[in-house]
Amino acid sequence: MSVFVAVVDAGGFARAARALGVSPPAVTRAIAELETRLRARLLTRTTRVVRVTEIGARYVEDCRRILADADEADESVGGAHATPRGRVVVTAPTLFGRIHVTPIVTEYLARYPETLVTCWFVDRVVNLVEEGADVAIRIGPLPDSSVQAIRVGGVRRVLCASPAYLKAHGMPRQPADLARHSIISAGGVTPAPEWRFTAAGRTHSVRLVPRLATTTNDAAIVAALSGFGLARLLSYQVAEHLKKGELKAVFASYDREPIPVHVVHREGRHASRKVRAFLDLAIERLRALPAIARA
Repeated sequence: MSVFVAVVDAGGFARAARALGVSPPAVTRAIAELETRLRARLLTRTTRVVRVTEIGARYVEDCRRILADADEADESVGGAHATPRGRVVVTAPTLFGRIHVTPIVTEYLARYPETLVTCWFVDRVVNLVEEGADVAIRIGPLPDSSVQAIRVGGVRRVLCASPAYLKAHGMPRQPADLARHSIISAGGVTPAPEWRFTAAGRTHSVRLVPRLATTTNDAAIVAALSGFGLARLLSYQVAEHLKKGELKAVFASYDREPIPVHVVHREGRHASRKVRAFLDLAIERLRALPAIARA
């Protein structure tokens, strides 16, 4: 079971062998013996990729539960119940990870010296099971019902610009006014993004041609701070700039529903001690963040 879980998490026999400290043929034999005993195909192999089958995906979750129970039993007998140890893989959106998750990670590592953490800060949804991550911070809806999710707050979309830009070009009063302004589009390079605003229960849509389209929120923030134009970003991304007066919010009366922020993990109540310890700390720290607590 341990070998099978390692192959699924690593996405291949050779990588699993390296993680386990055994030879690739030993991993191959273990999987073959397991499939023979179960009379079921758990993995499909090609020359380039290893994928878990439908029955294998169900079986791997049972394996995780059983192995977690076994580890917990060993830890309780060995008196290690208060000492999380081992590696935790954490993923979050790039900017959120840099600003808010990194301090949590360093506090966790200082609190538990026998742990290690790998951070994947990427602006895409990481599949926890297929890619081997333990914990994810997700901003937005949760299409994957197989994960355990704890809501820690919410964010909103904020249209903002520097005071210098608004002084030079005027404050837009309604969405239609945006056609006369310099627009910064963050998070993609769509030629004509459609922005939606809600006021008094009505949704107003406006399709814009941005003068600057960028794939990174950092670049959009820099451009807005420089006075180049109006950018639409998530509230946590510009909270400090708004607080300092470096940016000003536009269309305060137009507000959409908050976008939820969740901490998700894949192990349910059978999460290992190292994961449970990280979850407890992350949930406590994130719920205390003013940038996401009010939405």
